[in-house]
Amino acid sequence: MYKSEQLARSIRALIENGSWQAHSKLPSLREQVQRSGFSLMTVLNAYQELEAQGLVYSKEKSGYFVAGNLATQALAHHPETKLNAHIEINSQVFNYLKATQDEEIVPLGSAFPCSDLLYNAKLMQIIAQHAKRKRSYLNSDSMPPGNLELRKIIASRYSLQGIPTDANDIVITSGALEALNLSLQALTQAGDYILLQQNIFYGAWQAAERLGLKVITIPEHPQHGFDLVSFDAALNKYPIKVCWLMLNSHNPIGFTVSNEIKFQIAKLLHEHQVYLIEDDVYQELYYGAQKPLPMKYFDQHNYVLHCSSFSKTIGMGTRIGWVHVGKFSNAIQHLQMMSTLSASTLVQHALVDFLPSHHYEKHLRQLRLQLEHNKQVFYQFLKAHLSTQCEIYYYSSGYFLWVKLPEHVDSMSLYRQLLEYKIAIAPSSLFRLNTLTQNFIRINCSFNLNERIQQALAQLICCIQQAINHRSDSR
Repeated sequence: MYKSEQLARSIRALIENGSWQAHSKLPSLREQVQRSGFSLMTVLNAYQELEAQGLVYSKEKSGYFVAGNLATQALAHHPETKLNAHIEINSQVFNYLKATQDEEIVPLGSAFPCSDLLYNAKLMQIIAQHAKRKRSYLNSDSMPPGNLELRKIIASRYSLQGIPTDANDIVITSGALEALNLSLQALTQAGDYILLQQNIFYGAWQAAERLGLKVITIPEHPQHGFDLVSFDAALNKYPIKVCWLMLNSHNPIGFTVSNEIKFQIAKLLHEHQVYLIEDDVYQELYYGAQKPLPMKYFDQHNYVLHCSSFSKTIGMGTRIGWVHVGKFSNAIQHLQMMSTLSASTLVQHALVDFLPSHHYEKHLRQLRLQLEHNKQVFYQFLKAHLSTQCEIYYYSSGYFLWVKLPEHVDSMSLYRQLLEYKIAIAPSSLFRLNTLTQNFIRINCSFNLNERIQQALAQLICCIQQAINHRSDSR
């Protein structure tokens, strides 16, 4: 996609969701250049494309303005926010994870990439070398906030994205889930209101249940992923203390929110003085040349705690994550000392040697290319057999496909049926609570389409078609 098309799409999102009102003036060409980082010609091409689509109009010597008819239509779309005061999901998640851990099961419901693509040989060699040195696993230099050299390396990676970061801004954790949970625990107490996306990683629901929090959910925007109108409405209606959002390679759906929308989210957070815990574990699994920016890039007032890990890039067994934590560093360290104590000292030392080398960047490039290829193969296979009956959401990052089944096909029933064939999928009830329809599934597409995987997909397709035909026959 050309840069002008990317910019045009971002601006269209703001128009369609009502962030820019009818007849309001768009930023000037030079203002947009400064805001987006694109060239003047790219911005001009984007504005002219929007004008050709009838979304904006121009006035001589005045600039570009939002067209009236489309903005009015966008304002009509205002999905309701939802209060989830009573949450029960921990037992369901526990049972799901226990039922799908058998090695014989085809893990199409797994949250992790295929292990064949991870566990880089050079990293394993470095870990083995460090395992022979007592200093690498007996030294206390990796206690909270974590190994100083590792924190410096992570800080430098933020700085390369234009996010000034010091090693003291980073706390190393035992994976991203601990980073997310510690952040939420540090910022809330029982009875507080938090905001989640309607569909979100089940760890967020588990944490809310464990801490006794009230959850406000906002639906996804059908085109742009994040609905700014609903977000603004929720912040105005409820005393929300914290948001937990995933905006890059969203799990389970897969979308990445545009920079323009992220910029608007940051403005609303500051306006309402609400903190954001950003779950960004898939940040490195983008396709193409441009790494998506985290919300931390747009955070000018320190309202964002950015959480990520190496689990999705070099293996879940590493269990090394972190949080870009700001002023809450001491609070999170105290909580960590009372729970897991510290992340693996051995792996922290090994990463200090591995990450700055060319081996890690080479591994990331190969991983992205393989994931992109495998996801496209899965998508084409499923599309060839299900396109007339199901809607398959494809986004150019990560390794998940989100599949909408016909409304009468229950994803939990489908999951249970496939378990009998030693096949696991992720039903939508893991990600969205208290909804009348649970007719979505998440498919892990990180695997090579070998005979075993192809047979599993064929069985999935067969079970879906049987469920559809059963409804037709019963009428």
